[in-house]
Amino acid sequence: MNGKKSTNCESCVNYVYDEDYDCYVCLINLDEDEMARFLAGTNYACPYYRLDDEYGVVRHQN
Repeated sequence: MNGKKSTNCESCVNYVYDEDYDCYVCLINLDEDEMARFLAGTNYACPYYRLDDEYGVVRHQN
């Protein structure tokens, strides 16, 4: 193992519901190599992953 953590798309701020496609999609356009790594296995560590922490803003205001 290379020490990188895998990411969970469902908790990423870039993973949003698209009403046109009627499903969830990633807003980041992965290049061909990144997409191949993502599809190859469960240990993909997405460099664009950002936790969708809706309460993070509130914590910083206190």
